[in-house]
Amino acid sequence: MRVLLVEDDMALSDALRGYLQAKSFVVDAAPGLAEARAALLQAQYAAVLLDLHLGDGDGLSLFPQIRALRDRPIVIVLTARDQVTDRIRGLDAGADDYLVKPYDPAELLARLRAVERRRSSVGAPVLQLGTLEIDLAHDSVRKNGEPVTLTQKEWALLRVMATRPERIHTRELLQDALYGFDDDTDSNTLEVFISRLRRKLGHGHIQTLRGLGYRLASAADEDQ
Repeated sequence: MRVLLVEDDMALSDALRGYLQAKSFVVDAAPGLAEARAALLQAQYAAVLLDLHLGDGDGLSLFPQIRALRDRPIVIVLTARDQVTDRIRGLDAGADDYLVKPYDPAELLARLRAVERRRSSVGAPVLQLGTLEIDLAHDSVRKNGEPVTLTQKEWALLRVMATRPERIHTRELLQDALYGFDDDTDSNTLEVFISRLRRKLGHGHIQTLRGLGYRLASAADEDQ
């Protein structure tokens, strides 16, 4: 999952970015509204973690741009403003959740995943695809009841597809889930990770729809 973190407290931003990256998230950090607006034009984000009190303005002013996006990201407001009226303003503007500083990063992670599940087609945290079991709440995969070990990048890629298993995921969308602005990429990197996932999960669980993208499949049949 690619996340845009809009936070002007650099120590907090660096700490939270490191925590989420360790959980297989791709995180782009923006210290203000100007950087956040530019980032939203350049990449497709699954979530925006938005501080309201920024050096160049109110974080709420970012919502019109967010709402105009074709695939609107999850928005969780992170702020020191703890008044009920402030929470109402944030939720009315379009936030999916609201967390008051100081907060535990583990709670933020739990809320982010809960909102992700509510907005996806997966009602429960565990997705069952034949003999494959994908636990979105605990970042784990089992095949025939046995745990499957994935790298952070492999899990990041699988999570995007598992959150919306009925969707055809384009190459561009999956690339966005794997890499941030500061990462070096190779033209065939995505295909390398798809190949690795197929070896670990079973080749038929990830279908290739030529010219369109990739999709998770329920049964480990032959590749499409």
